Amino acid sequence: MGARVSRTDFEWVYTEEPHASRRKIILEKYPEIKQLFGYDPLFKWIVTAMVLTQIAMMPIVQHMSWPVMLLVAYCFGGVINHSLMLAIHEIAHNLAFGHNRPMHNRIFGFFANLPIGIPMSISFKKYHLEHHRYQGDEVIDTDLPTLLEAKLFCTTGGKLVWLIFQPFFYAVRPLVVRPKDPTPLEFVNLIIQLFFDAIVVKLFGWKILAYMILGSLMAMGVHPVAGHFISEHYMFRKGFETYSYYGPLNWITFNVGYHNEHHDFPAVPGRRLPEVKRIAAEFYDDLPQHKSWSGVLYDFVTDPDIGPYARIKRKHHGLDS
Repeated sequence: MGARVSRTDFEWVYTEEPHASRRKIILEKYPEIKQLFGYDPLFKWIVTAMVLTQIAMMPIVQHMSWPVMLLVAYCFGGVINHSLMLAIHEIAHNLAFGHNRPMHNRIFGFFANLPIGIPMSISFKKYHLEHHRYQGDEVIDTDLPTLLEAKLFCTTGGKLVWLIFQPFFYAVRPLVVRPKDPTPLEFVNLIIQLFFDAIVVKLFGWKILAYMILGSLMAMGVHPVAGHFISEHYMFRKGFETYSYYGPLNWITFNVGYHNEHHDFPAVPGRRLPEVKRIAAEFYDDLPQHKSWSGVLYDFVTDPDIGPYARIKRKHHGLDS
């Protein structure tokens, strides 16, 4: 399984998360960044094109052998579905139609969710916004691995297994660490998704449902686009808890790689985050950054000093959202 990582506990700090204070400093110097706030009018058309592309693939994939289907799911369908998950991330911040039309955003989230095969758009939102507000909180921030995960998957082989099953941990961890009663919109999300999945099976067969769901799962595991899960907040440099990536995979992931910029300004849609970096370059250029998401995955597995323990955590003080 490989040598054990030298780290035996998370990195505990007693400072506030860094983004709120940096946001205030940047806006004092560059108030024009506020003009970038709002929603991206092109976003809904890009997402619609991706959903329709996946629907158009269904009669094509239907006639593929299972090995070919799995390859296409990994290399193509899963990439689109992962991009749709990141579209749901944008939608969680109301960046599809703006903050004054919350229900438009939620309904569009149901639509973006369809090719993914598993209902997630509403559940993601209720936990993700807490990740922003309480980054690193040992109880509230469910993006953090649990102590059990860190202990069980801290070897080279263990970390590889952990990456493969990362979708499972992302789905189950909130239910264990911070369970919440399901909301009515979560039931709506579930019903719409099950209805869509049933139609897909009726028209095209179970192989197409497998194409949708397995593509989603594979593209969240050991896959280049899934590198952002590790690159965003795992501590590759001591004391730094958020990292950006400025490479070409941003083109198909709504610029989620601009992650320092996103946490500093979550009201700025992904397409405008490069402009935030351009305006406030001196605040970002010298921060540690990643050059490759694939390289991040490789380093995560092979570097004995990096693993599930390599996260900055803060003690929970009873605050809540």
